[in-house]
Amino acid sequence: MVAEQPRLTAGRIFIYALLTLVALYYLAPLYVMLTTSFKSLEQIRTGTILDLPLQPTTEAWSRAWSGACTGVRCEGLAPYFWNSVSMTIPAVLISSLIGSINGYVLAHWRFRGSNVVFTALMVGCFIPFQVVILPMARLLGMAGLANTTTGLIIVHIIYGVAFTTLFFRNYYVTVPEELVNAARIDGAGFFTIYRRVIFPLSLPIFMVCFIWQFTQIWNDFLFGVVFGGADAQPVTVALNNLVNTSTGVTEYNVNMAAAIIAALPTLGLYLVAGKYFVRGLTAGAVKG
Repeated sequence: MVAEQPRLTAGRIFIYALLTLVALYYLAPLYVMLTTSFKSLEQIRTGTILDLPLQPTTEAWSRAWSGACTGVRCEGLAPYFWNSVSMTIPAVLISSLIGSINGYVLAHWRFRGSNVVFTALMVGCFIPFQVVILPMARLLGMAGLANTTTGLIIVHIIYGVAFTTLFFRNYYVTVPEELVNAARIDGAGFFTIYRRVIFPLSLPIFMVCFIWQFTQIWNDFLFGVVFGGADAQPVTVALNNLVNTSTGVTEYNVNMAAAIIAALPTLGLYLVAGKYFVRGLTAGAVKG
């Protein structure tokens, strides 16, 4: 039996048209950035921002990666890009793992005061970056980690644990208590239950935390500019320095190429794993 095709009503046409306009509105800046990055400076000066490149060139991309000046250094974004990679990956993995264990405890090993701890963690999710700058700077200075990549990793782990704990706790409360109780009856301890029962069920929520934390940490500017030294600054700080560094002529094509390079990891992550983000969020939305 052939399924009946949905009728193309006036309301449906209106919805499609509206969605198309919204998509074009959000994609327009990306189009301008891409086309401008492949244009020559002459075409940028004489043409319009919507023109396609007449003679596409990747020279701006090469300069943005390894030759553009970010202040007094003219090494491009490459060293700062790898700074971001070396900072983001361990911070994402460690904060997600700690949040997973915290969420497991708060969901299935409740103790006296667990609700107070959970409330404190929720409050931590709403503390703005600016509030923790001074105490963080003091602690990093006392530990000898100021202006280092390790210090930035620690800052992002501490700030991200509240979010990851909230995500994991809300997901783990949907895991039937009977599974945990059965494992306890069989003699399994805290870490055995986590490793054999909880962890294998956690892939969806781990994907949520990976995407959330990666996006937050990679795109962070404030912590990077405050806590990152000259050799530990992330790519977002370098991009800001590159755009604000002028040698007489503003190279808009280089600036656009640099902005795309800085955004490519998060854009690629969402394109590859975006569906898992939605699945993970909805998986913990309903108990039962």
